[in-house]
Amino acid sequence: MSDTSVVAAIRSAARLVLIEAPGGCGKTFQASHYASELAATIAPGRMLVVTHTHAACDVFASRIKGSNRVDIRTIDSLISQIASAYHSGIGLPADPSAWARKNGNEGYRELAAKAAALVATSPMVAHALAQRYPLIVCDEHQDTSAEQHAIIMALHAAGSSLRLFGDPMQHIGGGAKSAARLGDTQRWADLKAQADVYEELDFPHRWNQNARRLGDWILAARLTLKHGGRLDLRGTLPSGVTVILAEDIAKASDQYALSGVERRPIDAHLEGRDPLLILSAHNRTVQALRSFFNRRVPIWEGHTRDALAALASALEHGAGDANAVVLALVNFMNEVSVGFTATDYTKFLRSEVAAGCTKKRSLKPATLQGLGRLLLADPTHRGAASFLHRLSQLIETDPKFAPIKIDSPREFREAIRLGDFEDCQDGLTEIARRRTHSRPMPPDRAISTVHKAKGLEAGRVIVMPCNSKHFPDNEAARSLLYVAISRATRSLTLVVSRSDPSPLLLV
Repeated sequence: MSDTSVVAAIRSAARLVLIEAPGGCGKTFQASHYASELAATIAPGRMLVVTHTHAACDVFASRIKGSNRVDIRTIDSLISQIASAYHSGIGLPADPSAWARKNGNEGYRELAAKAAALVATSPMVAHALAQRYPLIVCDEHQDTSAEQHAIIMALHAAGSSLRLFGDPMQHIGGGAKSAARLGDTQRWADLKAQADVYEELDFPHRWNQNARRLGDWILAARLTLKHGGRLDLRGTLPSGVTVILAEDIAKASDQYALSGVERRPIDAHLEGRDPLLILSAHNRTVQALRSFFNRRVPIWEGHTRDALAALASALEHGAGDANAVVLALVNFMNEVSVGFTATDYTKFLRSEVAAGCTKKRSLKPATLQGLGRLLLADPTHRGAASFLHRLSQLIETDPKFAPIKIDSPREFREAIRLGDFEDCQDGLTEIARRRTHSRPMPPDRAISTVHKAKGLEAGRVIVMPCNSKHFPDNEAARSLLYVAISRATRSLTLVVSRSDPSPLLLV
């Protein structure tokens, strides 16, 4: 379908318009221009643009003219707004966001469920929100949970007109066979049937100027994966697409290694000028690739900090118990670093803390005992921050701690900053706010999981390894592979196993 038909659809009088928009086909351009044109015409009320990330909010804010008539919010922010206004009626404290943070992912799910139940059973609440927001634009709607979707549709039933943009092939949350994912797939199909108007964006704007053949190939690959097919990498491929056959010879499951001959063409990519993203499906493989490239390429940490959030939660629940705090720190270090092993460090450290660090020690054991004493003196998030700060100094200055390598330096530094705040969770919230508004972007060369690279693009992309472990034959893996290949704007390289290629590929 043409851009012209999409423009007509979203500007029509239809109350529910659904636009399926593959990455790189102008979804953000169309949505932001529509919001710019319509915002000034809404009276009374305001336009609401709903996204899933703060980074996306910033993009829309920069592109929407006259945005003083537009509220641009994440879906979680909208839910918190609803829950805050009616917190007593749904059994929550005055600050539902803080409550959700303290309860982790389950807290956010429960908060969304309570808000969804409220707007479904209280017509006056839904009507008030619909009057405030007579027109709602939803970005990346395929990523909404059942509860988030129910809230948007309740506002639609109460009077709001909707413009929903999304691409089910970019839905990479949930497990391969999870009930939630199956429900998400069915919900999109139901939404297509329910929409007054359904259109697709299918022109490869991202590649049109410099790599049209690559763009056409990626969009064709999307359709192949969507319909259960396999990408044929045999024969002549378009310029910009390269396949490297290479066999992982690492002996350990958490390592990745190739022969010198097979890794040579991969190493050659490090010398190019265009930004480079090296993408893999699993966190552990990303850490292995960091070592594979001799630590020359940093890991892109993205906008989320799962290990930091887990640390903050563990520190809050374990406050006052030095044994619980040291365990939380060990788990955190296992996620953000390599080399902080049980044999060399953590087994002795934990035993010392458990024993009160009372025995006389020397050399490395004395240094570890000094770390433990920081936690015994202050078994809170402040003591944990002091521990990490001292550990960072030791890594830099003490050869006995040199084997410890920090793979997620931003997350590590933010954990140290928790010590600057009276309350651990308040600190986590403020650190996240600062990170969001600083809009960090990956360096020119970076290794990343596909999940954290979603929404990014780079001139050159390498996807590795493309084997059955990382890209099996299921719906989730098909979406993951599509998101990975669609990040490339000039060249795409697939590193494929000879003996165990991904069943999504023909080689």
